[in-house]
Amino acid sequence: MEKVLGLDRIRKRRLKNPVVRLLRWYFSKNALPYWCIFALDGIILLGSGIFSYWIFNERHGVIENFMPLMNTLIVYLLTNIIGVRVFHTYAGIVRYSSFVDLLKVCYANLLSFALVWCLHYIIYEVPEDVMVHFRTREIVLMFIISTSLMWAVRILVKALYDVSAYDKRASRALVYGAMNGGVGLAKNIRNQRPVKYIIKGFISHDARLKHNRLMGERVYSQYDDIAWIAEKNRIEVLLVASNRVDEIRQNQKLLDELIDVGVKIFLAQSAAEMNSEADSQQMMSDLKLKEVSVEDLLPRNEIKVDMESVGELLANKRIMITGAAGSIGSEMVRQIASYKPEAMLLIDSAETPEHDVRLMMASEFPDVETQTVVANICHMAHMEKLFRDFRPNYVFHAAAYKHVPMMEDNPCEAVFNNIYGTKVIADLSVKYGVRKFVMVSTDKAVNPTNVMGCSKRICEIYVQSLDRELKFRELDDVRKAKKAKNSTRNVYTQFVTTRFGNVLGSNGSVIPLFREQIRKGGPVTVTDERIVRYFMLIPEACKLVLEAGTKGNGGEIFIFDMGQPVRIADLAARMIKLSGAKNVEIQYTGLREGEKLYEEMLNDKEKTKPTFHEKIRIAKVREYDFDQVSKDIDELIEISKQFDDIATVKKMKEIVPEYKSENSPKYETLDKK
Repeated sequence: MEKVLGLDRIRKRRLKNPVVRLLRWYFSKNALPYWCIFALDGIILLGSGIFSYWIFNERHGVIENFMPLMNTLIVYLLTNIIGVRVFHTYAGIVRYSSFVDLLKVCYANLLSFALVWCLHYIIYEVPEDVMVHFRTREIVLMFIISTSLMWAVRILVKALYDVSAYDKRASRALVYGAMNGGVGLAKNIRNQRPVKYIIKGFISHDARLKHNRLMGERVYSQYDDIAWIAEKNRIEVLLVASNRVDEIRQNQKLLDELIDVGVKIFLAQSAAEMNSEADSQQMMSDLKLKEVSVEDLLPRNEIKVDMESVGELLANKRIMITGAAGSIGSEMVRQIASYKPEAMLLIDSAETPEHDVRLMMASEFPDVETQTVVANICHMAHMEKLFRDFRPNYVFHAAAYKHVPMMEDNPCEAVFNNIYGTKVIADLSVKYGVRKFVMVSTDKAVNPTNVMGCSKRICEIYVQSLDRELKFRELDDVRKAKKAKNSTRNVYTQFVTTRFGNVLGSNGSVIPLFREQIRKGGPVTVTDERIVRYFMLIPEACKLVLEAGTKGNGGEIFIFDMGQPVRIADLAARMIKLSGAKNVEIQYTGLREGEKLYEEMLNDKEKTKPTFHEKIRIAKVREYDFDQVSKDIDELIEISKQFDDIATVKKMKEIVPEYKSENSPKYETLDKK
């Protein structure tokens, strides 16, 4: 109680302090009227003039000629108004003064000085009892003193404001990035109100800047022992300039060291800090700092896609998407809808997620005609009715069962949903003249070791062989048309396949699972310490699917550059550190059925060739005869209807000879036979 009363007395004494009260009153205002600042500058100018005259004429000269002196200074003050109007020195707010504002004050005073220097020749014609005669040296000294004092006032006000604006809980921070980006970000941070971060230094990729100072703070090299520096200076936060985000992603060692010593990492998401001379108030409103997540720290660069050209191809088209409520499907829905298609038909068998997509479309894209249908793609009659009524121009086929262990236990369902469902949608696309069919595949289709991967490889084989068959028919049509001198031609569907690895944060992926396990206090389960996977962000994956799908000519299997593979154990460890959770252990459970340590993007016998995008390549794969593929798939579907797992997987291995089961004793015996 005594402590509380003591604090109250201290606060009351502070409030009685006139300086504190004045500062509190001033900083509580958005800005003072410009005439207040002009009056203060006027007083400075008058004082500087009196002081300059006194220096060269002693005290008696000032007293004896006080009124003529004031008359002269008032005339000089009027010339200052011209400089003020020309350079708009009072358009800004003093507490946010920058170097540009100080320059404006200097320019205004220079113009005023030039005018005064011209006027003093005229004033020499006026009697000295009316106006005193300033000499050039007195005018120069008055200019230097007045400009210096005006600068000092602005710097002092800004310094007092900066000190008063610091949040008591402000964190000590280093800025990753120097010069362009880093300096702008630091200025932006200092101009925030309240100030949440105290800048204590910069980290530069350029070793030549080491030991220099920026904004009064030391510059460190990224090759220094940054973790030790952070501990020594009690650094709590690392702020990463937006133009250095890709660079820091590649410096995994530094990230791990900083996370280990408890430094939080924030990424600047705005572009405003890139321009260090941008208007400070605009920068304050633009700045967004995002606390780093494990997705942000994966060793990968941002993928840029020419979405404008994609949008031109999809605009005013009728689009069908299967699996529209899934992770990939729902993001494709969102991206395609932004390009104003004529209509969209969204199909998924999951009722609640499909309802969520329906609400999203009604809320975010009310102008796009949309049908959301809960249906199974294997129901041929229902799918045909939808095709017949909707008549899509583009079909994006993302519907599939994807969980490896589940499909190991249910191979017949994998065949029916993944393979037969794809066949139904592909055949109907041909029948109803769809312009392009785009199938979403997986890296697990390469040298498959599980039922799910093999089912997707068979889907790839079917649509690729179907596209090849249609091209033969098209060539035949061309020959017949030339022979009959007929210009009419049938339009055949183009089939494009896109193949990529895991997408971050998708339903059932490791990141949501790890987050939930960490939230519950662990353990975090990893199948094997050596297991690695490729990862990509959902929006980036969808952009690549759309670009590959719309720009492909048919028959291609497009593979995406997924960057560097990531050890799942490292991913789990980093997530635990980022969460701040204590005593959460990683538990290794052993590889699941059908799971392999390393995913591949290409078969060993496959080669690739470049495309229209540096992150997309075309796989040159074995070509299959459509009639034989159709016959084999029809047999496989009939076998799967008997729900005989062994017979079903045996037939799958016949269609895809490279399919060798791993960690699946039930099916490994088929490989031995």
